[in-house]
Amino acid sequence: MLINAEEILNKLQPNQKINYDDVLRKMIESWKRQGTRPRLLIHSCCAPCSTYVLEFLSQSADITIYYTNSNIHPKAEYERRKYVQEKFIMDFNERTGNHVAFIAAPYRPLDYFAKVKGLEKEPECGKRCSACFEMRLDLAAKKAKELGFDYFSTVLTISPHKNSQVVNRIGLTVQKTDNFPYLPADFKKRGGYQRSIELCNAYDVYRQCYCGCVFAALQQGVDLVQTVREAKEALKEANRADGLHENDEKFEVTKK
Repeated sequence: MLINAEEILNKLQPNQKINYDDVLRKMIESWKRQGTRPRLLIHSCCAPCSTYVLEFLSQSADITIYYTNSNIHPKAEYERRKYVQEKFIMDFNERTGNHVAFIAAPYRPLDYFAKVKGLEKEPECGKRCSACFEMRLDLAAKKAKELGFDYFSTVLTISPHKNSQVVNRIGLTVQKTDNFPYLPADFKKRGGYQRSIELCNAYDVYRQCYCGCVFAALQQGVDLVQTVREAKEALKEANRADGLHENDEKFEVTKK
């Protein structure tokens, strides 16, 4: 039977700050002793955050990326990031011989706005972000359970702008409410974030300038009109470069 993170966490001292990178590596060592490769469904917010995570975890597990990010605004930017995520996975598989899979959830921004209602003026890394993390991790857990994966997880802890203690506490709470195992991590540790930058450069991955939601964009002074313009142009260029076609209404990019 595969190890549950609680087996490690229960051995720690009460009120001890948890090193989630150590927890992850202990779980990986357990898999190796068992001679097994678990199936992971990993929520990803964007391609840049997934880069190092795929490089590291694909050594020990079979991975499917779950792109469920209805918080991203505007829709054209959401579609651009989805395309970049899927393209990175294809390029990563081609270069490394891995077989990372990709699933995209439906884009339902009204669900996001309902989830953060009343929290619109919260600062970045505040209660609004926690509600957003919970929404996406809950969706990942339910999808992992539905499809018979061994764990669900997220790439969010790669970012120095995300509090890994908060993200992992939410993940472990979702584990209990959905009754499905969560794989904790702190991917920014041991040079993980720096490695993600190197991989973005190596794979020529688009790195966005804001996390995703309209509230963060406005707080940071992002020009959303320009964002839409650039996203549409990037998708058109992708169509021309990859021999793909564009649905003008949905800005979706699909193979011929």
